[in-house]
Amino acid sequence: MAKPWKEPIALIGLGSIGVSFAALYLRHTESVIRLYDPRPDLVRHLETVLPKYLNTDAADLQVRHLLDSGRLVVCRSLEDVCRNVSIIQEQGPEILDLKCTTWQTILRVAAPHTHLWSSTSGITASQQNEKLSDQTRLLVVHPFNPPHVMPLIEIIPSPVTQSGETQFALEFFNTLGSGHQPVVLRKEVPGFVGNRLAFVLLREAMHLVKEGVVSVKDLDKIVENSIGPRWAVTGPFKAYNYGGGFNGIGGFLNNLSHTIQAVWDDSGVLSLQDTAVWPSIAAAKDGKSAEKSDWAKSLVQQVDQTYGRPTPDQLRERDDKLERVLHAK
Repeated sequence: MAKPWKEPIALIGLGSIGVSFAALYLRHTESVIRLYDPRPDLVRHLETVLPKYLNTDAADLQVRHLLDSGRLVVCRSLEDVCRNVSIIQEQGPEILDLKCTTWQTILRVAAPHTHLWSSTSGITASQQNEKLSDQTRLLVVHPFNPPHVMPLIEIIPSPVTQSGETQFALEFFNTLGSGHQPVVLRKEVPGFVGNRLAFVLLREAMHLVKEGVVSVKDLDKIVENSIGPRWAVTGPFKAYNYGGGFNGIGGFLNNLSHTIQAVWDDSGVLSLQDTAVWPSIAAAKDGKSAEKSDWAKSLVQQVDQTYGRPTPDQLRERDDKLERVLHAK
């Protein structure tokens, strides 16, 4: 069994992903975790949210003890958080210019041996490193939310990322002791793989709700009671290979090719380009964009009415259920 990682780790951006990674590393490393986020209430934010992610009564994992003991260090600047650490992991807003300027600042102070990771949801390393003096160290470490629970880690190097950086990230998560399953993608693509699959399902779900085929609540019920549990134990290729019986996926495609093609041909085509920052919807400027804004606004309202806005307790309940599913698996 590999020894716990002990070198300091810097986390930049303490939204839901950043806090979740903090919980993961607090549980499965012996590292000092250095934190930076420009929000003025960061300590209060950590004291409110992090306990829900850690979900423990252990004295050494209480937030106040972690801060007082120096296991968690809240830093006042981007430059400060990056000093004397082995890994710098960024999970700030999905704004390319912001990420580029963040990495430019980091490179001015980070040690030459420090590993540089971005936990972006879709902005490639090639886009982020375009203006960097050293483009060979940055790669994407993309989790599936929440990363302290969900096992998938997609590792996506740019074409110029050093192979040693990719190998280090792969070995780090393979030996973390948390059960994470890292996968190295062979090419950079927008959204990577996990999100691409999820977003295609999301688009069709939005289309079916928009067309009045099904409600938000019933669509979720369909997924939770069909493909959801199936995909927990078999991916799509394995599942449909089973679906073809002794003839495998070839038999499945032979039997259902006409139905599959009819669904593909009838799939919804939606656009989010005319929407502003969610949940506010941009005012329509013409008839076409009005239609797009109206359907999006209606969908957001239906989800709000069905579920309300997420609370820390609801997120903890979700995580508990996910952990039970993964334990059963």
